[in-house]
Amino acid sequence: MSNEKGSKFPQYFAAIAACLSALASSAMMAWTSPTFHKLEKNNPVADDNPFGHAITADESSWISSLPILATVLGCFFFGYLAKRYGRKHTLLSSAIFFTISWIFIATAKTVEMLYIARFISGIAIAIPFTTLPMYCGEIAETEIRGLLGSLLQPFISFGLLLAYCVGPYVSYTIFWIICSCLPVIFFGVFSYMPESPYYLSAKGRNHEAISSLAKLRGKSINSVKVEARYIQKTIEEAYKCEATIMDLFFVNVNFKALLFTNCLLVFQQFTGINIVIFYSQKIFDSAGTSESLSSAVSTIIVGFFSFLPSCVTPFIVDKWGRKILLIISAIGQTISLIALGSYFYLLEFGDVSKISWLPVASLMTFIVSYSFGWGPLPWTVMGEMFASNVKSKAAGISTFISWTLAFLLTKYFNNFADKFGMYTAFWVFAVFCFISILFTHFLLPETNGKSLEQIQAELGGDVDKIIDSKEIIIDDHKKHLP
Repeated sequence: MSNEKGSKFPQYFAAIAACLSALASSAMMAWTSPTFHKLEKNNPVADDNPFGHAITADESSWISSLPILATVLGCFFFGYLAKRYGRKHTLLSSAIFFTISWIFIATAKTVEMLYIARFISGIAIAIPFTTLPMYCGEIAETEIRGLLGSLLQPFISFGLLLAYCVGPYVSYTIFWIICSCLPVIFFGVFSYMPESPYYLSAKGRNHEAISSLAKLRGKSINSVKVEARYIQKTIEEAYKCEATIMDLFFVNVNFKALLFTNCLLVFQQFTGINIVIFYSQKIFDSAGTSESLSSAVSTIIVGFFSFLPSCVTPFIVDKWGRKILLIISAIGQTISLIALGSYFYLLEFGDVSKISWLPVASLMTFIVSYSFGWGPLPWTVMGEMFASNVKSKAAGISTFISWTLAFLLTKYFNNFADKFGMYTAFWVFAVFCFISILFTHFLLPETNGKSLEQIQAELGGDVDKIIDSKEIIIDDHKKHLP
């Protein structure tokens, strides 16, 4: 075996190229925030509204929620495609769906056409959320796996910031043209990246797996043969005990992992993050911030403060641990949502002339708190809780539950806010954030710095069996040493 040093740069570059799909996804998600400002005007400008009339509140709720509904329906399907046809080709297919969606948006003359466009965009959005974690985890060496796995959130945040910065200051047409360039760039760059060596090995394409590893590690083919054999043996062991969906519910260790993971994802959705993403500019308009700061500028500030902390998380998550970051994040969210709800209460029943700065400060605090904690970490914990033979199935169930909640909250937020007041909605979110603090502190096990075997043991798994399986792989690894 050669002692070639190699380079981690190809792994970073491949992960960044893959995450361009997340950038395209978040720009598509945030497209509604500045666009609604144009589509809901009573006297729409021709270049800003292709329908020639203002859309209704019900229509705007469907435009916001249809992508999430499509994501719910697609989460199981694209997990299957990634397993059947590969992580790379499944990710690349998202660019096709994004492009079709933007074509529909470009040619839409009725709200119904926009519904179709947004539904197709949801299909595209489902692909990165189900496939990116697998791809980034499988191409990375152990010491940088956490970092690469945390890249998803910075790219999501940057896509939001891009949409917030551009959308309010260009026409409807120019905005979709700029956004539609993102999936094209992703397709052009990611096409040259290698496929996951784990997928190739699972399909028996061992020579291609070795070639992929060599490219990713920046080494010669001979230098990665031992690692390739390690991967092959790992997959062989996993396939010996491949689990069914029912094993997630009737095997104690799997059920506990599923319960913890889905509690995290439920709390994540009940922070109200998707309401902020889809309705941020509308929230600022309702708050009347235009007297001191325009709603567009306020939204850009929120987007900027979403991007910055998301870039920090990959570098501190392994030092501070998951639980402490989640608790700090939830405390910040609780305080900011109480403050935001109080502002809207005073807006309706009191005087807010002296606290016009509060909506911007509250949402800024909320988005910063969310971006370093409850944004990325529930997905990180999900990747750590499950054994490899149930991970893809568990991911499908968890993603389904998460996006179903996102759809319901986004679709019916306007109805709830109209009936009970905007302030009540934000106070309800604050209550859930407070409960999440108690859940994280008293019930959630810490996964930081622990091997899969240790995590499984804490959840009640048969740790001896897991260790024996690992020893088989290590022994085989040693046999291939000179």
